[in-house]
Amino acid sequence: MPKYLPGPVRGCISLLLYLLNTILLTTSLLFIAVFKFFIPVEMWRKRCDIVINWIAGSWIAINNWNIRLTNPARWDIQGIDALDKKGWYMVIANHQSWLDILVLQKIFHGKIPFLKFFLKKELIWVPFLGLGWWALDFPFMKRYTKSFLKKHPHLKGKDLEITQKACEKFKTTPVSVMNFLEGTRFTPEKHHRQRSPFVHLLKPKAGGIAFVLAAMGEQMHQMLNVTIAYPDGVRNFWQFLCGNVREIRVRVESLPIDPELVGDYFTDKKFRVTFQNHLNVMWAEKDALITNLMYQPVASHVPASEAENVEGPGVRRKMNPDMLQS
Repeated sequence: MPKYLPGPVRGCISLLLYLLNTILLTTSLLFIAVFKFFIPVEMWRKRCDIVINWIAGSWIAINNWNIRLTNPARWDIQGIDALDKKGWYMVIANHQSWLDILVLQKIFHGKIPFLKFFLKKELIWVPFLGLGWWALDFPFMKRYTKSFLKKHPHLKGKDLEITQKACEKFKTTPVSVMNFLEGTRFTPEKHHRQRSPFVHLLKPKAGGIAFVLAAMGEQMHQMLNVTIAYPDGVRNFWQFLCGNVREIRVRVESLPIDPELVGDYFTDKKFRVTFQNHLNVMWAEKDALITNLMYQPVASHVPASEAENVEGPGVRRKMNPDMLQS
């Protein structure tokens, strides 16, 4: 797209392409999802899954084409060469903007299975979207609060059992489960309110990822620790569409799933402390890496296809478990 086009014009064109792509492919996906829902035959549903996953992949591919066409941002991506689209991955990342989701979809498209999020069971009733998430096999989880379990002790462990059952299909189907450990987007106000000990991050919430690993740890091959940095400062989605993001830097670290991180986080105090300390160290390293990415000189463009793995700064130190949120 010509560089002389004003930012708002560029943004409108890009937004229109996103909307058209989403409307057309979501409509197709929901059409197939209806047939999948009302015909509970295993062979039929597997065939529907093939079409649905193809539609979802096509949606991302077209969005990526839109980015190449309309956006001049430089992409500095490292750490994705050795990935396998037929593998099982737990993906974690820092969260600064809704743009992060677009970034993750772009860099991992064709590299790992389609990113899926754990959702609250109630969200399956959201009009249209709930059916689409169900069709894409997004896991729906039931989480009981501590106060509820005190009143209904016979349901203790039932939430994990429900989640494990929802994940049974992933034993034979490769999957990438995405989790933003901070639970929300970073803002200076949230950072101050939390009294976060990190410079660029909020406190990670350990409960969610512990729950996922307890349900699916045996199926996962690797954990992908993703660090996203915007050297010019965080921008929103509209600013990105208008071409106001000059560079995006992403580092992906592939880690084995440590068996010691699979356990009962909510009732085993010793395991909870071990798990929290592990995430504390990981988050301290990520914070140091973001600092490095934010202030290092602008390098020549590194195509994703030629990227190499890099290691974050070795900030191996223990921290107070209070730095995490459950």
